[in-house]
Amino acid sequence: MFTDRFLKGRRGVQLGAEERAVLEGAISEVRSIDARATIVSAGEPLSNSTLLIDGFMCRYLDDREGMRQLVAVQVPGDFVDLHAYPLKTLDHDVATLTAATVAIVPHRALDGINATMPELTRKLWFSTLLDAAIHRAWLFRLGRLDAVGRVAHFLSETNARLLPVGLSDGSRFALGITQNDIAEICGITNVHANRVLRQLREEGLCVFRSSLVDILDVRGLARRGQFNPDYLYIDPDMPPSSNESQAS
Repeated sequence: MFTDRFLKGRRGVQLGAEERAVLEGAISEVRSIDARATIVSAGEPLSNSTLLIDGFMCRYLDDREGMRQLVAVQVPGDFVDLHAYPLKTLDHDVATLTAATVAIVPHRALDGINATMPELTRKLWFSTLLDAAIHRAWLFRLGRLDAVGRVAHFLSETNARLLPVGLSDGSRFALGITQNDIAEICGITNVHANRVLRQLREEGLCVFRSSLVDILDVRGLARRGQFNPDYLYIDPDMPPSSNESQAS
């Protein structure tokens, strides 16, 4: 099913069989999209929202010189632009970071869900509120942490987000983005990102190589990035990885 990863592992919002069937039925088509493709431009009228099935996507803003600041990274299971349903246009662009598979959900189908299934509507609303919680964490990261802390926080957060959807074992995951992407996420230069990743490796915290992240010390990396996963609302009954259980 295309919606298997949507809200998977989130506290108190698991979809029932009927809800999942309705959401599956709301999908009008499934698309494969190349890496580095813009799928929504700021100000463009929108009549659909996008559920990410596989791959990584982002939301971003450009400054006057054309330099990009990523303001969100979307992982499989995320409704990338569900907020477009009430807004109808976005104030930012949406693009793929890697090759991606997405499900298209027309807003007219969401109208039907909103009118007839209040509990499913609440869970869709939860999804947008979860996005807002992640945005607040990103503001904290950019505003209060040094460069090493920013990267440590981002990698810790991504690990925590991928674990419920089965794309991390708790300490190791594929992250098909570049060092320059990490720089744009963390508001630093590419050269600085290179130094930060080297420092994390030398401190025995994390290795990022060939789009693969190996977190050598899960709790140590979280401490360095002041990362607390509470804002992700992950089910506490999820089993910890062996790396986490051994970390001090």
